[in-house]
Amino acid sequence: MSLCINPHCRQPDRLDNSNNRYCQSCGSDLFLNERYRVMRLLSDRSRFGNIYEVFEQGTPKILKVLKSEWNSDLKAVELFKQEAEVLRQLSHPGIPQVEGYFQYQTQSGFGMHCIVMEKIDGVNLEQWLGQQNSQGITQEQAIKWLKEIAQILQFVHEQHFFHRDIKPLNILIRPNGRLVLIDIGTTRQETYTYLANVGGIGSITSVTSAGYTPPEQQNAQPLPQSDFFALGRTFVHLLTGQHPLMFYDAYNDEFNWRSHLSEISPLLLDFIDNLMERVASKRPLNAQALWHGIEELEQQLIQPPQPPLIGEVSGSNYLPENPCVISKATDCVNTLTNTLTGHSLGINSVAISPDGQTVVSGSYDKTINIWNLANGNLIGTLVGHSRGVLSVAISPDGQTLVSGSDDKTINIWNLTKGNLIHTLAGHSRHSLGVNSVGISPDGQTVVSGSYDKTLKIWNLANGNLLSSLTGHSSVVLSVAISSDGQTLVSGSDDKTLKIWNLPNGNLIRSRAVHSYGVLSVAISPDGQTLVSGSYDNTIKIWNLANGNLIHTLAGHSGAVYSVGISPDGQTLVSGSVDNTIKIWNLANGNLIRTLAGHSSSVWSVAISPDGQTLVSGSADNTIKIWRGE
Repeated sequence: MSLCINPHCRQPDRLDNSNNRYCQSCGSDLFLNERYRVMRLLSDRSRFGNIYEVFEQGTPKILKVLKSEWNSDLKAVELFKQEAEVLRQLSHPGIPQVEGYFQYQTQSGFGMHCIVMEKIDGVNLEQWLGQQNSQGITQEQAIKWLKEIAQILQFVHEQHFFHRDIKPLNILIRPNGRLVLIDIGTTRQETYTYLANVGGIGSITSVTSAGYTPPEQQNAQPLPQSDFFALGRTFVHLLTGQHPLMFYDAYNDEFNWRSHLSEISPLLLDFIDNLMERVASKRPLNAQALWHGIEELEQQLIQPPQPPLIGEVSGSNYLPENPCVISKATDCVNTLTNTLTGHSLGINSVAISPDGQTVVSGSYDKTINIWNLANGNLIGTLVGHSRGVLSVAISPDGQTLVSGSDDKTINIWNLTKGNLIHTLAGHSRHSLGVNSVGISPDGQTVVSGSYDKTLKIWNLANGNLLSSLTGHSSVVLSVAISSDGQTLVSGSDDKTLKIWNLPNGNLIRSRAVHSYGVLSVAISPDGQTLVSGSYDNTIKIWNLANGNLIHTLAGHSGAVYSVGISPDGQTLVSGSVDNTIKIWNLANGNLIRTLAGHSSSVWSVAISPDGQTLVSGSADNTIKIWRGE
């Protein structure tokens, strides 16, 4: 079937459209933007857009089309375009990735505004509840899902966006059980204030869903805490199996839902009631506070304190942390000495040059900054990517910089001159960004891992593609190369680590190692130890040769986005969504110290060649320099 999206077409679903380029009813082009063929209408329930399934060369995707009645409202059109642009900057497994915006004209010249995005396999939680005969979820399931959604919300809020319409219909569950928030509200906070005070336009921001929307949002004044109210109402629905409107007593203005649950702890009920406070200031202060509240709740309900198992080290129970205040103490191993500001969005990746003099940072603001490590001065800014920079790496001779981006390309730069040498565009144009890049110790090879589920190996000198490695069933999130250049390790959202022979591309070993995706990997300088960090909040230490697990480190309270190993191979450093950096003894897994200084997620860490300086990049838009004393 091929569906015509012309709102004025009298018969958009004609059967003979399938074998034609143009609609046999109205004559409009059925091949949108020279790429997409519309297969079916998925939803017209949204106030502002219709949702379709489209195919691009056999790949299913989602098309969102602004409803025709809004075409004459310039602000509505502007916000729709903005939605595409800002969502392109958000890269997280819990958020559908947007490819972009385009305009489409019908045969009669009527213009339509379109956004294409990733299609998530799975059903929404409203459908899922129906499949369960509307039986509410368990307490344990509620905690698990609360944590997942809170982690996604923390990422969204850190980018200064709100969701604005959380409800079971807008939460999908993938076949692997992971949750995805769809229909992200994308207007920046300052835009809300503007729209709320402009007559006739404020309704654009007044996205409401009966039973889920908080009072302040109904008055066109949404806040970050508005998402928490809707989250609470969503879990009322999930726990009871009934729509929240069933529990509202309009006469007394009361929400009576707790009596419908008999096997749920009052602690969880109280937590959800707190999310649904009518006054926004009484709800959690921010997404970080929400996350910590869920963590505390989980410890009270599900995870009573127990001694560590053999082979598992708990950061809080196994070895006490040094209680010193990092920014003031003189006897701390790492003291915060500088904070670098210059990026306008979060820093995804940092790297230190082999001579220890230069720091490079890649950001969601599409730029790469080059800094003097000694004094923190900004040396220069590289502009060349059209979307956020997700990963950076510096060659062993310090002359070349490689960057991977959400624009699906890899750029190779002359680091000393700042000029672009090559742009590598071999990853699938149907995929999303290049999450991770690495350079071999001999400086001849670049490895990249991407949303297209592949790893690609390139010649650094000429940019030629040497080979593609396939085997992962989901996004490749991280790569690392051993010091002898023989072994490549990749971590994926499919929960696996894969070990490859880099020279010939053969797969040596594959193993499911975490309960969620593998966000970060590092190999020790002696090539004997592999470290992996995950969405499951843990770090695992492995014997690289035989794949045996040595330790599980459970000190972080959020996803571990980055890991690094010191040049002497004795120390492990990790950065997490919990805003902290932890320093561990690699040999025994003991926690040495926690560094607190960032106000948001730590997405990247790097250690200087002399092992005396630690650099961290964060979603708080800053880079921090920590030095040993």
